[in-house]
Formats: sequence, C-alpha cells, structure tokens
Amino acid sequence: MSGREKAGSGGQDAGFVKEAFAKIADRYVVTNHVLSAGTDILWRKKVGRIVSEWEPKRVLDVATGTGDLALEIQKACPNAEVIGTDFCEEMLAHATRRGVSRTMVADGTALPFEDQEFDVVTVAFGLRNMADWGKGLREMARVAKQVLVLDFSTPQGPLEKPYCFYLNKVLPKIAGALTGQGPAYEYLAGSIEKFPSGAAMQELFEENGLVDTRWIPLSGGIASIYTGRSSQTVS
Repeated sequence: MSGREKAGSGGQDAGFVKEAFAKIADRYVVTNHVLSAGTDILWRKKVGRIVSEWEPKRVLDVATGTGDLALEIQKACPNAEVIGTDFCEEMLAHATRRGVSRTMVADGTALPFEDQEFDVVTVAFGLRNMADWGKGLREMARVAKQVLVLDFSTPQGPLEKPYCFYLNKVLPKIAGALTGQGPAYEYLAGSIEKFPSGAAMQELFEENGLVDTRWIPLSGGIASIYTGRSSQTVS
C-alpha cells in the first residue's frame, strides 16, 4: 500500500495532500484550466446555477482551495454570505487575494460550525482528497441543509480507455511541466480512479446522513455533480 493512501478510512493521507497542494498553490488555477481545456469553468458555472435555485442565505464552500467555486457562487448568489474553508493555508491565501469574501482555515472532516448553520455546503474536487470521505460527508450533512459535491468521476463506454490513458500517462507530464510537481498529479490520477462515482457515490451519501440524492454526469461522465439533503432536515 502506498504511503499516500490511508488504510481503512476510504480517503487519502492528509499530510501528503496538504504538502502537495501547498507546493502547487501558485500555479493551481492555471494548471486546472489547461488540463481541462477550460471545461472546469463550465462545471463550476453549472454548480452556481444549481445553488442559486436553492436561494441560500449562507453558503459554506469546503476545501475551497484557491476559491474558484466560492467566487462562482458569490456571482450566482449575490445576496448570500459565502464562506470558504480549507486546511491548506497557502491555497486559502490565494482565495482571499482573488476576492472570496470570507475565508477560514478548517479541516473538512472537523468543521468548526454549529449544526445546520448553513443553507448549502459545497465542495469541488475536495472530498476526494479528505482523509475520510464518510466523515467529510457527515460533517457537511451536519452543518448544512443541502450538500453539493463536484468531483471527477470515471466515464463508462467508449470514453473510458482514452480518458484513463490521458489521466495516467498525459496529465501528470503536462502538470509536472507547468508546476514542477509531477508527483502531486500522479497522486491525482490515482485518487480519481479509486474515488467512488455514480451510484456508488449516491450510496456513500445515503450511508452518511444524506437523502434525496441526485447524480448529474458532466462531459460524458468525466466529472459529476452529486446533491443530497441532510437527514437532519427531515421531520
């Protein structure tokens, strides 16, 4: 077992993840846009539209990183208070400089908020990097009424083989050239393949306090949006 995996938790080695993201923070946004050919921007815009339909007053963006999704939600929901949290201070500093209205250093598996304090909690490409996926979901279901996860998934059918080739052979080389941190992106490829997607992610939602789950595949299943309602809101 690689030292980058945490046995028995269904998650990742938090120390490795934190160190890796601290090293790539300065080039993270540009690298993401290059690797996805800008498609990640469209995915976040869709998330913004979904969240705006819920008309939230308070939104928490967990594992906000450099703030891409928090900024999109601020635009889509101008009347909502948006808070971005991350356990990597280097990434969070970029989010603050880019205009996220309020940021806080916090671990997604131990959120420093009261039960049902938020209308919505979102996480984009961050649940996959947590030390315990179930614990992260339980915390999100605890602090908010609605939960939305945007993350990579594994497409099925004709796209599966070319996507896996790109993910494992091409992406780490391009990202390594852009950031000088190839190992961080080798980790990324492996983490995507191990991360539950589709019906498996809906099941993980349901096992950890979320009901009325929904799965929305994006770009042929390369990424997915998952939504669920906290069981604490069910009377």
